[in-house]
Amino acid sequence: MLTSRQRASLRAMANNLEPVAQVGRQGVTPEQVRSLDEALEARELIKLTVLKNCPDEPESVAETLAGRTRSEAVQVIGNKIVLYRKSRTKPAIEVK
Repeated sequence: MLTSRQRASLRAMANNLEPVAQVGRQGVTPEQVRSLDEALEARELIKLTVLKNCPDEPESVAETLAGRTRSEAVQVIGNKIVLYRKSRTKPAIEVK
């Protein structure tokens, strides 16, 4: 679990990130989960966009993705989601 201070720090880091993926009409797919899992291992902090044609709400998508990728949903604002997971091989982000 992240503390509120850690979340605030990660939200600040995520401001400049570009979304690495989009969740669309098909919702969350196994292929998407696999690619996001790889992105989290490489980057630790990722941002993604939930398109208007997605059948699920962004909060639901964030919860589903966090559970399936073993990450934490840092932030959900509008249609943007920020996920964080510490890398197992080479941690780069120091969360204080």
